[in-house]
Amino acid sequence: MTARSDATYFLSSYISPTNDLSVIAPRHDQNIALWRTSDSRVELVRIWELERISGQKHHFWPLFTVDRFNRVLAELLAPEGLSLQDVSTSWGTPGLPHHEDIKLPAGAEEYPVHSLAHLYSGLLLDTEIFRNETIVGLAVDGRPDFGLDQTGKKYWYAGCVSTKGDVDFAPVESPAPIYDAASSEFGKEPGTLMALASACPAEIAYDIEAAVENLKLFGGRRVPLIDTLPFVQDIIRSAESQLPSMELDSRFTAQEHLQSAVMKLVQNACELVMVRNVDRLLDSGAVDPRNAYLSLSGGFALNCPTNSFLLRHYGFKGLLTPPCANDSGQALGLGLLGFVGTGRLPAADFRLSSPYHGSEISDVEVALRHFDDFVEDVRDFTDSQFVEDISNGPLVWADGAAEIGPRALGHRSILADPRSTRSKDLLNEYKSRQWWRPVAPIILEEHTGDWFEDPWPSPYMLETANVRESKRPLVPAILHLDDSARRQTLNSETNPLLYRAIEAFRQSTGVPIVCNTSLNDKGEPIADTAAQALNFAIRKGIAVAYVDGRRVRLRTDARAQEIAPTRRHPRREELFTDQEQDHYQIWDSWVTSGYSTTAMVLMSRSPELRDQELAKPAMVNQLADVASARDKSGTLDLAAAKHARMFGPTASFDPESHEGAAF
Repeated sequence: MTARSDATYFLSSYISPTNDLSVIAPRHDQNIALWRTSDSRVELVRIWELERISGQKHHFWPLFTVDRFNRVLAELLAPEGLSLQDVSTSWGTPGLPHHEDIKLPAGAEEYPVHSLAHLYSGLLLDTEIFRNETIVGLAVDGRPDFGLDQTGKKYWYAGCVSTKGDVDFAPVESPAPIYDAASSEFGKEPGTLMALASACPAEIAYDIEAAVENLKLFGGRRVPLIDTLPFVQDIIRSAESQLPSMELDSRFTAQEHLQSAVMKLVQNACELVMVRNVDRLLDSGAVDPRNAYLSLSGGFALNCPTNSFLLRHYGFKGLLTPPCANDSGQALGLGLLGFVGTGRLPAADFRLSSPYHGSEISDVEVALRHFDDFVEDVRDFTDSQFVEDISNGPLVWADGAAEIGPRALGHRSILADPRSTRSKDLLNEYKSRQWWRPVAPIILEEHTGDWFEDPWPSPYMLETANVRESKRPLVPAILHLDDSARRQTLNSETNPLLYRAIEAFRQSTGVPIVCNTSLNDKGEPIADTAAQALNFAIRKGIAVAYVDGRRVRLRTDARAQEIAPTRRHPRREELFTDQEQDHYQIWDSWVTSGYSTTAMVLMSRSPELRDQELAKPAMVNQLADVASARDKSGTLDLAAAKHARMFGPTASFDPESHEGAAF
């Protein structure tokens, strides 16, 4: 690929600031977006999620210097035929080459840039809708990072009513800290807990409506986790007192019963908070939801049951949520917000029509040579062979540019036959997951209404829908306990090869659906390259991998398993290692200046305290001591201990670290 002479290129990045602020304002799920503009169009060229490159799940390790950032960026731009000199402007990470501050929209001054970036990543998914329709928008996540803010903000979470491009901002509450509290208590990621809520039948009596009335989750001066931790702990105590006297499903452990019962109430609480939000926004703009779109963004927008509940409850015209709704989509939102600040958007046209903006597969031949001892046969894709392969067992599917966001959407997937529960069992076994974890279906878009009670498209797997009763016996592998499924709808325009494959399966079996789960092992980012895909297949004993349109038949005999790799395939760790000297000097400069680790955490949340001319170490340390003493939940002390583990003098880059999951 070569640079287009008629185009201008932009970067938006969500990475930790370089130099002194790298250990004070770190970011997780770091990502960089490349944009191209020409005439009256804005195009998203690529989003690079650093976890796919480094192998560190929820990548949080900083690039400590501008030189290191430039080295990484040069590696990313080269396959696009570009260099840093081709980039006109960069938004999102101060101190980087070509950086410019983002000019915020009028009325948005009371909100963190982080939250506004989330908000605009949904609002501007399609500028035609933005310019001509009414949108109710909410940015709801755990907490902002304040990396681009000079002062503290009155509100943490931004909402709005947008009427034909006229945006009226309003504060909203985020239910994400309720999930964060449960994740902290149970030591599981929110996605696992969300799945467990509907996987197990355990439930208890609890007046959740009364409890939620007392929660105010706007953020600002009061950190929501201070309130949500005791909120969740009280639910846990009630479950611990009620469950021992109940007859429970013996397939689940006592802890799974407890967690499932608690998470049902947590989910209910989150929905109540979201209803409170939406009602306020509808009232403020006198909006009829049947004539408006709902835009959700931020990490909580990955909560499929809530998204679907709101669509059904209010009757919105549709959902505007990017596939990278969590912080992996910050670069997307920062770029769109940057274009709004320049005046290019919303006047120009932009539409995110596909999730496939990650790295392209470019190493097929190299990967085939590397794994030559395991390759039996390589041939082109055919419809009939695909149907035979997927009917025989799960297969690896890696094609074209990777999906953006945390979910596999048919370019880095493991696919399986939905007609047997054995498929679900095998997929969970391959991914080292609990037996009860559900797997998601991909369905051909035009057949959605025949198989699901909600007939509308869901291209990014962001909603749940009940499978029609007559169809349930035909697809047992995709069913949750409540007969719902987290579906992805697929059309021939966005993914022609996979559409062709599923259509062939439909013609053979009558079922326009395949099982889909992400191509990665437990604790590992989704595979990015052909080598990583083949490594996974060989390690797991999967006989067939489709890689960039080619069918690769792999050995699964005993000898092959003896010599198979035992670890995941290396990624580009060398881009992030050997920074110890820079890292230590930066950390030591703060310690030598007199700042405690608790003070550093407080500075990460309070931009004013980073001004060392105004906020001297003694003052910041005193404020940190006072805040710690007042924090009865202990969250600040826990955050300080974790901060020291992740960024302190003994920390180093570890691609297998899971610390970023709750960071």
